[in-house]
Amino acid sequence: MTKVTFIGAGSTVFAKNLMGDIWSYPELADATICLMDIDARRLEQSEQVAGHIIKALGNEPKVETTTDRRAALQGADYVICMIQVGGYEPATVIDFEIPRKYGLRQTIGDTLGIGGIMRGLRTIPVLVDIAHDMEAICPEALLVNYANPMCMNQWALSRASDIRAVGLCHSVPGTAHELARDIGLPYEEINYLVAGINHMAFYLKFERRGTGEDLYPLIRRVYDEGRVPKWNRVRYEMFKRLGYFVTESSEHFSEYVPYFIKERAPHLIEEFNIPLDEYIERCKAGIISWQLLEQAEEQGRIPSEEEILDALRDVHPMRKDWTVRSITSLKEVERSVEYGSLIIHSMETGAARTIYGNVPNDGIIDNLPAGCCVEVPCLVDANGIQPTRIGDIPPQLAALMRTNINVQSLTVEAALTRKREHIYHAAMLDPHTAAELTLDQIWALVDELIEAHGEYLPEYR
Repeated sequence: MTKVTFIGAGSTVFAKNLMGDIWSYPELADATICLMDIDARRLEQSEQVAGHIIKALGNEPKVETTTDRRAALQGADYVICMIQVGGYEPATVIDFEIPRKYGLRQTIGDTLGIGGIMRGLRTIPVLVDIAHDMEAICPEALLVNYANPMCMNQWALSRASDIRAVGLCHSVPGTAHELARDIGLPYEEINYLVAGINHMAFYLKFERRGTGEDLYPLIRRVYDEGRVPKWNRVRYEMFKRLGYFVTESSEHFSEYVPYFIKERAPHLIEEFNIPLDEYIERCKAGIISWQLLEQAEEQGRIPSEEEILDALRDVHPMRKDWTVRSITSLKEVERSVEYGSLIIHSMETGAARTIYGNVPNDGIIDNLPAGCCVEVPCLVDANGIQPTRIGDIPPQLAALMRTNINVQSLTVEAALTRKREHIYHAAMLDPHTAAELTLDQIWALVDELIEAHGEYLPEYR
């Protein structure tokens, strides 16, 4: 019987999607899912949600819960990681508040930038510990990682462990769905090829399935006719400049480059509709959600939409809509766009399918550094995950990616060697940080962040 272990299962909405996806396959209907988290209260919530899913599907799988990671790994065939080291408080708050004192603003801060660097330094040691535990307890298992910063985490894992691992993100199919809506075509009629690095991969092909018709002219028409959705202005602007559309959202992408969030050009924030401190709002909504779920679960129910909206009255409207959808969806079991269950189903049954995975660049993209983490199409079947060789990508795209890969490389170096100087080097090479701060400010910012993170970065203090 297949066993899937969730590390960080207190991420209830995400865990719910993956549990529903896995158990909805007849071949996986009896799969054992072990939920592990260091937060016992959140773990209990996820266990209750698992009960809702089982009741809705009519299955009889086994659900295990534990706060002991090594116990959770016993007998695991697949390990799905969704951790956030340090949580919203204190870690995320620190990553936003201290840079703000220096005039350095962020939107998400979980992938690149000074926030991404600090998150990587906190997360990589924990991921490496998980991999080492897997080497000892379940060496044949596949580690499926959803934790950001994806490229830094996967690069470090490939250097520090021989465990099989893949990093997953929903930005590729998610953006394809958005573009399909923008150009007025059903998603099912679209075929695409994407390659690059996580959150900065590009659609090298975007065409009509069956005919091979290039659909990029339709995307250009959206820009030319002024029909760009207000939340997507950054990506359409970069498409205009680069000729290819990027996979990650505008709020994410705006902090990976030096062009949009600029203290000396504040008009750009409004012009490109950039939601500063977006991740803080997201976390606030999440905390309110947990509290609401906890109260409702004591009564054996899911909160109503009216209750959720009332609780979120002081949260940004975009976060309200997202949170309402997330919580109310706990009542239903619908297949998500996540790749995790597809991988498990293909490896267990041999059914071949293509997913987009984050894997080491072992001769996959020729004009990106060897060993870095790349996001490319991968064939999955009973033989496991087999990345597709891409060759060269357009030079302007590779050049832009390398500005991010430089930061990833130095952060990984700092995390694996414990050399503090590489944290400064990563920050000074970060495109957004370097565009806003002087070298003295960057050094002072790093010092203050290391001190503030305390227990989470003890090696550097």
